[in-house]
Amino acid sequence: MIRLAACQYAIELHETWDAYADHLQDLCAEAVEAGAQLLLLPEYAGLVLSGQLPAEQRGDLSGSIAGIQPLIAPWLELCAGIARRWGVYLQPGSAPVLDADGRYRNRAWLFGPQGLLGHQDKLIMTRFEREQWNIAPGEGLQVFDTALGRLGILICYDNEFPMLARRLAEGGADLILAPSCTDTEAGYHRVRIGAQARALENQIAVLQSPTVGLAPWSPALDENIGRAGLFVPPDHGMPGDGVIALSAELYPAGSQWLMCEVDLQEVRRVRREGQVLTRRDWPEQFDRLP
Repeated sequence: MIRLAACQYAIELHETWDAYADHLQDLCAEAVEAGAQLLLLPEYAGLVLSGQLPAEQRGDLSGSIAGIQPLIAPWLELCAGIARRWGVYLQPGSAPVLDADGRYRNRAWLFGPQGLLGHQDKLIMTRFEREQWNIAPGEGLQVFDTALGRLGILICYDNEFPMLARRLAEGGADLILAPSCTDTEAGYHRVRIGAQARALENQIAVLQSPTVGLAPWSPALDENIGRAGLFVPPDHGMPGDGVIALSAELYPAGSQWLMCEVDLQEVRRVRREGQVLTRRDWPEQFDRLP
C-alpha cells in the first residue's frame, strides 16, 4: 500500500521568492506530516512563479512565460530539496520551458529522495496552448522506476488520448500521474473522464491533481476548476465506480490535499483475475480490425 497526496492547488499571488518558497515548503510539509510518500501538484503550477514579476509583465501572457525562465532552475532546486529533505517523491506540476530550439514546452519533472529522476513533456497541445501561447509538443513517453512502483506522467489533455496511456502501460507503468489545469467544469470532467477511461482500459491507477481558484493577476491562470481524484479499474476488490478517492469541492477556499492510498499489487491482481481483462483483450480486438 502506498500513500499518495494530490493537491487541489489554489493559484495565489506570491510576490517574492522567499514568500513563494515558504509557501511551497509549508504546503508539502502538510502532506508529508499526513504520511504522503508521493506528492502531486497540477499542470502549470510553476506559472505561480510569475507572481514575482512586475505587475505589467505578469499580466501579459507572453511576457509572463518569458519572465519566469530565470526562475525555473532555482524552482527545480527547491523541489529537489523538498524531496530529499523528507525522502518523498514529488511531481511539482509543470511549467512552460524554453528549449534550445527556441520553442516553449510544457514540462513536468519527477523528483525522488535522491534527486531529479527525469521529466515528461506534454505531447498534445490544447487549442489555447497552440493558438495563443505557441507552446510546442514534446516527444516520447517516459516510465520512471521508483521504490513505490513504475510511474508515468500524462499532463492534462494527454489523458484524453488512449494510445498514450496504453504506451505507458505497455512500458510497465502501474500508476499514471495526471497534473491538470482546467478553467471550466466541462474541462475538468473531460480530463477526469479520460483518466478514468485510461484506468479502465489499461487496468492501472491514475492520480489527478487540478488547479483551483481565481487569479485575476494572471492571464494564463485566471480561472481554475477541478477536483483531485484517484481512479482504478472498477472490478472485484476495487470500488464499484472505480473512484478510490475524490476531493469534496470544486471550489475550495485554498489549496487542499487529497490523501489516499492504493495497493498496486491489488491493481495488478485485477489484470490477472478481474471480471473482465480489458488490458489483455485490447490487442486481440484491434488485431481483428480491417
